[in-house]
Amino acid sequence: MKALVTGGGGFLGGEILRLLHERGDNVRTFSRSGHSALDALGVEQVHGDLADADAVSAAVHGSDIVFHVAAKTGVWGRWADYYTANVVGTRNVVAACRKHGIPRLVFTSSPSVTFAGKDQNGVNEAEPYPAKYLAHYSHTKALAEQEVLAVSGRELATVALRPHLIWGPGDPNLIPQLVARARAGRLRRIGNGRNLVDTTYVENAAIAHVQAADRLSPGSPIAGRAYFVSQGDPQPLWDFANRILGCAGLSPVIRGVSAPLAYTAAVALEGVHRLLPFFGDPPITRFVVRQLSTAHWFDLTAAERDLGYVPKVSTDEGLRRVAEWFKRSQS
Repeated sequence: MKALVTGGGGFLGGEILRLLHERGDNVRTFSRSGHSALDALGVEQVHGDLADADAVSAAVHGSDIVFHVAAKTGVWGRWADYYTANVVGTRNVVAACRKHGIPRLVFTSSPSVTFAGKDQNGVNEAEPYPAKYLAHYSHTKALAEQEVLAVSGRELATVALRPHLIWGPGDPNLIPQLVARARAGRLRRIGNGRNLVDTTYVENAAIAHVQAADRLSPGSPIAGRAYFVSQGDPQPLWDFANRILGCAGLSPVIRGVSAPLAYTAAVALEGVHRLLPFFGDPPITRFVVRQLSTAHWFDLTAAERDLGYVPKVSTDEGLRRVAEWFKRSQS
């Protein structure tokens, strides 16, 4: 299989590349800059911007399948930046697939496309898109997901995967931010701490993408559908956060703040940072407050049935690997 992975230098994209390479597939990545780790694997790297339709088209040409993983992430920033990367960029990928007759497209989405700021207890793929979003990331990913699924047909089969809170050794986002805030004494538990949350170990997320690719074809049962992906092991959010901190040799979070108070502070801080953007990102946003104080875990029945998805790496094993990663990085 000749596969193109957009964002192959990223955390999830790199893991998908590794799995494809290990099983003998011909892999190529499209990203804005080069990555030495991919050079070591012998992966062909094509450089460019998702907003450049010609560059995307050139990268897609000759592939059997595209994994569109690249996206602008985060919880703060300009709408135009998120829209260009996540919506326009995805449109360019879809257009390139159709132009070159690529029959399969696996799109990396996010469970936040259905997040309305309220508890999500065991929801499945019937959960609707909300009328209002608290972050440009989730809004633009929802727009992109809908467009990707809408074009699925006889010539191009598409599927969207929604892995939740991806983590593991080498994580450049969730774990480093958590640890940095804890070390700086700026980490507070928001809410009562009992909200259950799903997470996804990075290898499991990548496996789900490869399983989807192997089952995807025009007219297949998974074409035009979205799937939640996680550990299938929801845990109290702050218990999980404390276990991560323990892997780094840090003390658990004890101090907390009520969700209503944190939300009020977030509203005020967002207002200040909109008026005075040179201050950078606000230390807390409404989206983050809702994410940290509500339940969001998912029914994986569809992924298990249609993709054959069963988490290979347990949460306990994943945390053991993270602890080993911290030990190696400190030695």
